[in-house]
Amino acid sequence: MVNLSIQIMTLLGSVAMLMYGMKVMSEGLQKMAGSKLSNVLGTMTTNRFTGVLTGAFITAAVQSSTATTVMTVSFVSAGILSLAQAISVIMGANIGTTFTAWIMVLGGGSFDLRLVVYAVIAIAVGLIHYKRNQNMGEFLIGLSLMLLGLTTLKINATEMHLDQMDPVRNFFVATSSWGYGSYFLYLLVGGILTFAVQSSAAIMAITMTLCSAHVLPIDMGIALVMGENIGTTITSNVVALSASVQARRAALAHLVFNLFGVIWVLCLFRPFVGGICRLWGVDFEPGVPSEVSPDRLNAILATFHTAFNLINTCILIGFVPLLEKLVSTIIPSNDQRQTTKDHLIFISGGLMSTSELSILQAWKEVHVFAVRTQRMVGMIHDLFGEKDETEFTRIAERVEKYEGICDRMEYEIAQYLNQVADGRLSDSSKREVHKMLRIVSELESVGDANFKLARHIRHKHDNKVLFTETQKSNVENMMFLVSRAEAKMVEVLERVNITQEEFFEMTNIENEINTFRNELKIANMQSITDHEYDYSTGVNYMDIIIELEKMADYIINVEEALYEHKHDK
Repeated sequence: MVNLSIQIMTLLGSVAMLMYGMKVMSEGLQKMAGSKLSNVLGTMTTNRFTGVLTGAFITAAVQSSTATTVMTVSFVSAGILSLAQAISVIMGANIGTTFTAWIMVLGGGSFDLRLVVYAVIAIAVGLIHYKRNQNMGEFLIGLSLMLLGLTTLKINATEMHLDQMDPVRNFFVATSSWGYGSYFLYLLVGGILTFAVQSSAAIMAITMTLCSAHVLPIDMGIALVMGENIGTTITSNVVALSASVQARRAALAHLVFNLFGVIWVLCLFRPFVGGICRLWGVDFEPGVPSEVSPDRLNAILATFHTAFNLINTCILIGFVPLLEKLVSTIIPSNDQRQTTKDHLIFISGGLMSTSELSILQAWKEVHVFAVRTQRMVGMIHDLFGEKDETEFTRIAERVEKYEGICDRMEYEIAQYLNQVADGRLSDSSKREVHKMLRIVSELESVGDANFKLARHIRHKHDNKVLFTETQKSNVENMMFLVSRAEAKMVEVLERVNITQEEFFEMTNIENEINTFRNELKIANMQSITDHEYDYSTGVNYMDIIIELEKMADYIINVEEALYEHKHDK
């Protein structure tokens, strides 16, 4: 009994090691190429075929279909990808995730990988310790832990002699004798387990282990694999609940895609499985554990997983517009749960499981934040020149509303970035998060400056303060200079890049604004002395000028942070 308890704990520990190894390996890969891969997703989706290739490439590279799918959903929510593009990327992600099964096939063969895994771990620790190539070291450690977990799982299952344990054998015999009812049962179990552990790789490893131990029939194992395909779609649908209508449609398309595949495979299940088995020289007998080598059984499962997703994609790639229309009908655009402009649109779906790829989404949200502060500058310009009482009140209320939005955006983006920072980030990504936090703080200060300007202008309006034509002209000129700086800030944040020439241009604008402010201060005191206007008018006038100059400082600080970020790389 004690021995069995130890074996069960070893089994659970092996699965945990496998899952952790996959996580570390994925994060190591992302640190090496995370930002490049996320940029690929945003640019290499010109048509449905390149979209499929893009999704497959990214998923195979980062070893996480969940990461690709969740990022795709958020890009749809933000408007970077159309729904049709997102559907094709998700199809590709389903193909890319089959690469994981083949790693397990190669790593779970008859050769005892422990002979080389420990040597690879030693090399990886050396790379990390001496900081030669830390990202590669993390990738190698993750790969080693995954293979070690897989090997331990296989060895432990063999030592447990599951095929000789009557309770285990009787359970699988009983649940495998119901024909198609058994297929539906295992499909359901596969879906529930995958959603529960949030790792289709772990369930695939367990499936391979049970089939290799000759206790689970190959057709039941394949039913579990199909259930994994359904279970992994639930994550993206949960993530999309708080996102836009388009994002929820993209997540639903993922579910519909896999459901369609499961339906047509079930219609042709035994001939299809029999064909896969014949490819590997195995005679298929429904509901009966196969006695062939574990390597061949694992290869059959991986081949089915790949064939299932490839054929399903080939069938549906021509029906993307129809699939788009179907999910649009199920989730109509007038759904009351649509995301409003008051909320984050790029990262409203929550933190992805991949910190490196989350950074791009944060940059996009920072750009949206900058655009909103730019709108506030336009409102301030309109407010300053507005004479109608009703319209003046409306604009002032809009400024106040936007100031509240800016406060909320700063908090939500900063909270998101702190969550990202809690993940395993590369040094460059940590610096990137630090720069973004600084930029977000400066943008919130821009929003505050706009709100203070609105209060100064309201004071002028309520107290019937009359500016001279010269004062009006000076305020307009200062607003023009600040608007130029703001427009350039929005432009460079959209690219997440600023050239040296652009930075020098911004420095010149800042110097021009500072010089202009100093000239206006001197001229203001002289005008008060000459009784051109009274002191209170001069104070109100300079409050507006000084607040505009402060706003320009915050804007320049944003560009300075971006310039430093570029030269830190």
